[in-house]
Amino acid sequence: METVTNKTLEKLKYDLVREGLVDYDTVEKAQEIANAQNINIGQALINSKVLSEETLLKFLENKLHIPSVDLDDYTLDKNCLQYINIIDAKKYKIIPLFKIENTLTVAMADPLDLFAIDKIMEKAECNIEPIISTETSILKIIDEYYKTPNTVGEIYTESMENGYDWHEELHNDDLSDEHIQKIIRAILKQAILEDKHEVYFAHMEEGLEITFKHKGSVYEKGFIPSVLTQLFISKLKTLSNLDPSVSEIPQVGKLSFKVDDIVLTACISSFPTVMGERIALKIYKPPVELHKIIKDDSKLQFVINSIDKPGIILVCGAPLSGKTHIIYSILNEISKTKKNIMTIESITKYDLTKVNQCELNESIGFNLDKALRFIEFQSPEILYIEGMMSKYDYISSLVFSNKTVITEFLAENMSDLREKMAYSEVETFKSLVNCLIFIHSKDSIEVFDKTTIQKYLA
Repeated sequence: METVTNKTLEKLKYDLVREGLVDYDTVEKAQEIANAQNINIGQALINSKVLSEETLLKFLENKLHIPSVDLDDYTLDKNCLQYINIIDAKKYKIIPLFKIENTLTVAMADPLDLFAIDKIMEKAECNIEPIISTETSILKIIDEYYKTPNTVGEIYTESMENGYDWHEELHNDDLSDEHIQKIIRAILKQAILEDKHEVYFAHMEEGLEITFKHKGSVYEKGFIPSVLTQLFISKLKTLSNLDPSVSEIPQVGKLSFKVDDIVLTACISSFPTVMGERIALKIYKPPVELHKIIKDDSKLQFVINSIDKPGIILVCGAPLSGKTHIIYSILNEISKTKKNIMTIESITKYDLTKVNQCELNESIGFNLDKALRFIEFQSPEILYIEGMMSKYDYISSLVFSNKTVITEFLAENMSDLREKMAYSEVETFKSLVNCLIFIHSKDSIEVFDKTTIQKYLA
């Protein structure tokens, strides 16, 4: 749970004693109550009826020389609601009042929370002028003005309610090693919540630029400040079992992280550039039961039956369309059989029970060619080979040896697939495909049998 604080009162709590408003023991006891109940010390004093909200407000006004406002008698400018969303308003106990030129005046319960002011200033793209109000009145007016969708002057949306911003961790004033790890986790969590599965970190003058990629479009997500860049990269590489002291050669690793109750895997690649290392992550969701992906019973049974026949099961789709997700679900489904199932992968995404998964390791010379040369000694009956974009003859030879081969093929759409399959070097490979699964989207997956494949790809 996030700790509730009020930086203003934390700084001035002993001034309450010096002003004669409370005694020292009362402040210490209020601090204990605040810690136990996860409220700020001002609220603890008010709840204990030691001080009234009005007395505390007047004390802060005199001490900080910042004016206060009684929101019960105030009508704010609804046009200013666009500058602060409901999530930030409730979190920071802040409400916009009015804007003059490039300065937005806001009511705050904690006017010395510089991280909150900096965040609001960044989002609103204007200067912030705080005035003091009570926490109770701010929360009341938030509920009053940020009502249900479609209200006049309303800026509340469901996406805001479910919104998530990794900058919340960045703006925390804790810069420990554990905090860097929280920033990494927050960035990856935001990517998943936005349904983005590619994350990139690249050196720029401002620091380490963060971008998400989805269906060929790039979305900028801010920067890790220069002062944190080296710490951030080192921690990210360490968590991914990469050598943080090596930056001159490419490295490939794997990172596991948790979003809510789901454990996810990200394959990570570091690559040297003239500006510094560029790091790319591809996030993979864990496999699910195959019937949750292929919902048509007859098509599902056809895919399962295809496993028992020598031939190729080809999974096609655009980049990060879910090809690996489906293949892992297929492997998970057939792992219940007594067949010898093996894989050759650059990085294993998830551990599969009763599937002999093989992970390549270029650093010790165990590459794809070497794996292919020796794997037949293991007598696999079903073999998944990742990314076989140019080994068509080899895959065909495996089928001629009565093996079932599962692999993927990159194609943006059926027309793209038809065009790529028209080349003469894939003619034999194409004729051995028993089952073709094409992913148009997560809600649109087609399954083709041998007859239909020849018709569509002719």
